[in-house]
Amino acid sequence: MESESKGSVTSLQDRSIHRRSLSTSSGLHYGSFVNSLSSLTPKSVEKPAISRTRAYIAVAVLCYINLLNYMERYTIAGVLPIIIKYFDISDSTAGLLQTVFICSFLLLAPVFGYLGDRYNRIYIMAGGLSVWLVTAAGSSFVTKSYFWLLLLLRSLVGVGEASYSTVAPTIIGDLFTGSQRLLMISAFYICIPVGSGLGYIVGSSITTLTGDWHWALRVTPILGLVGLILMVFLCPNPPRGAAETNGGEITKNSTYQEDVKYLLKNKSYVWSSLGVTAMAFLTGALAFWVPTFLSRAQVSQGILPPCTKEPCNPRDSLIFGGVTVAAGILGVCLGTGLSRWFRDKVSYADPLICAVGMLGSTPCLFVVIFVASSSIPATYVFVFLAELLLSLNWSLLADILLYVVIPTRRSTAEALQITVCHLLGDAGSPYLIGTISDAIRNSKPATAEWSFRSLMYGFLICPFIGVLGGLFFLMTALYITEDRKAAERLVEEDHHPPPQDGPAPEPTVEQSNERNK
Repeated sequence: MESESKGSVTSLQDRSIHRRSLSTSSGLHYGSFVNSLSSLTPKSVEKPAISRTRAYIAVAVLCYINLLNYMERYTIAGVLPIIIKYFDISDSTAGLLQTVFICSFLLLAPVFGYLGDRYNRIYIMAGGLSVWLVTAAGSSFVTKSYFWLLLLLRSLVGVGEASYSTVAPTIIGDLFTGSQRLLMISAFYICIPVGSGLGYIVGSSITTLTGDWHWALRVTPILGLVGLILMVFLCPNPPRGAAETNGGEITKNSTYQEDVKYLLKNKSYVWSSLGVTAMAFLTGALAFWVPTFLSRAQVSQGILPPCTKEPCNPRDSLIFGGVTVAAGILGVCLGTGLSRWFRDKVSYADPLICAVGMLGSTPCLFVVIFVASSSIPATYVFVFLAELLLSLNWSLLADILLYVVIPTRRSTAEALQITVCHLLGDAGSPYLIGTISDAIRNSKPATAEWSFRSLMYGFLICPFIGVLGGLFFLMTALYITEDRKAAERLVEEDHHPPPQDGPAPEPTVEQSNERNK
């Protein structure tokens, strides 16, 4: 994009802040406009307050913490067979470990989204991450008779992740714009699959090394303390909308209800959020259950002996972690490259790529489910392909939100999207699959073969959710061009208001909508 060479890193220093106001009365009509987001950066060269070097350091720190977030989230999944054996719990009860975490995460996300649009974002993240460090470390000391305490602490871990996940992407959005922002967002979101994969690897490796799964939960809090210190001292809190206004700040005089109403009228935001929800359902289910599923498949085939005492064989968690890391890196890079290649040629390329990723993963999931009983190597190949196709979407989904939503409502938009996608996605999918597995397994006498089959039948819901998600992204493609231009127009009108001889009354919504027609 043309603004890339003009310096996308923007904020304030050595000059006064140009404060702007985005009122909700400016008319939220979504029409067809001609400007691109990258063209909003003025042609005049201004000295950026936050240097490129400092902005890149900030992104590196945010990426490091995001990596640890997902490492911590999936360390539990990496040692799940051991935890099931240690606490003597069922599949559905084990699924609650992920569900309670996600529930607190989604319930608190709107709160942090509201705060993130109005107050210092570094302080918000620091407070949330402090809670995350304490509760994550505390969960590593739970003993066999206190499974309820492990559930409670896991739910409190979601407090920290809710504060971070809703706010951190908006800071990147205010440091960069255009294709450079896509690259930075890609770096941030590539940490999701990489961190998830490392969670399996670290969890299973530390458990094997120490002979105790509790030590696996103590790695990320130690590394997270380093990340918290780095964030407080190295990450800036750029003005909201700084990237689009070349260092100016956009403020707003709107209520939370008005923000939500604005977002619900944005069809691209609504449909893409439903697509993200379907993707969260799939990734949550796969990440939590696939290592256990493949372990049971090998036990049913006689490749591995049943796990009768700790520690269980961690091989599947290690392999799945490596596959997740490789597929995630390649998928995010490929998705970003495709977006940069097609975006200038096809205005709705991003949701189309997301649709291809979701729909393409569906046949791979079917193969994974039905081939696991006969060929473990072939199953891993299709696990890799499914994760590769799903990973095409990570950075694109974040960038779609940033360019169809005005800067002063991005934290709220992130929070609501997180709430919906976790509430209807990965908050319930591990528990749902575990419940289906338990119901089927209890219908016959317990055997290794039937334990595997019951979990296999539970997985059958996943391909259908993949098709549904693909349809949601296709609907997004129908509206994204107009919604993106509408957001650009609102920002540009605020940054370059028409000259007036004197004070003029603020236009009503009806007048603004008439003007925008």
